Amino acid sequence: MKRRSALRNIGDLFLTPGLVTETVKEKKPVLRIAHLTDVHLKNEFGAPDKFVKCLHHVQKQTPKVDLILNGGDIVFDMNKENIDTINAQWKLVHGIMKTECDIPVKYCLGNHDIWWNENSKSQTFYGKHYAMDQLSLSRPYYSFMQKGWKFIVLDSVHLDIDDTWYIGKLGEEQFAWLENELKNTDAQTPVLILSHIPILTATLMIDDKVINKWEMLGGDMHTDTSRIINLFYKHPNVKLSLSGHIHLRDKVEYNSVNYICNGAVSGAWWNGNNRQTAPGYGLIDLYADGSFDEKYYNY
Repeated sequence: MKRRSALRNIGDLFLTPGLVTETVKEKKPVLRIAHLTDVHLKNEFGAPDKFVKCLHHVQKQTPKVDLILNGGDIVFDMNKENIDTINAQWKLVHGIMKTECDIPVKYCLGNHDIWWNENSKSQTFYGKHYAMDQLSLSRPYYSFMQKGWKFIVLDSVHLDIDDTWYIGKLGEEQFAWLENELKNTDAQTPVLILSHIPILTATLMIDDKVINKWEMLGGDMHTDTSRIINLFYKHPNVKLSLSGHIHLRDKVEYNSVNYICNGAVSGAWWNGNNRQTAPGYGLIDLYADGSFDEKYYNY
């Protein structure tokens, strides 16, 4: 009888008004974001219609999406294209976003958004200037606050030392800026990092040609990974790092930071799945306490 009475008293405790409110109250996200990366838009391969389908899929999500993070490779390819082709690709981007999307978008530059035609080095549109003008960016890396979260958008694409190809890195100036951004961010403010090239990914180990070792190229993952990870370790409020570039979906947790590579809207460059990753985007719910829920959607 004593045991039965004790169990009844415990039950009364959980049913007491005021106590139950905090116990079972549903935690609600402060912000819902969609991470769309590697769209590679051009007027071929049925890409415009498929991209519109993706945007409509995002806008039908319930609860609604508050913000889109575009992770770069916005157009199919600027590198070594002629100016008419480049203009046409960006005109297509602006037209679709104006008519088919009513969600605010923040952009990150990808390697295909940069004009590195060696024959045009003397032109004002050489490098990142053209894409930055198209996106109204004053510089290729920046930060902003929204609903209690800090977002840091990185510029991860730079020419290698021989000026013929790109590698993933921040460079001294941008690293110092990132260091300062994190230092001057309240330790209680959760931070989300966005880059085009992954800071850390396991996808590079998926290679059919591996015999007795893996080869990781500087253009596939940040070459300053160790330095960035050491910086993040000093700032436990860095919670999430989103990237694209590889067109594969993976999630690596290291030192309590989740590094998520969210596939590609274009999949295998508008030709179906890239390996086992379907064309899609990431949907992330952010909470005030720095936690999050995330899922990859095949639209």
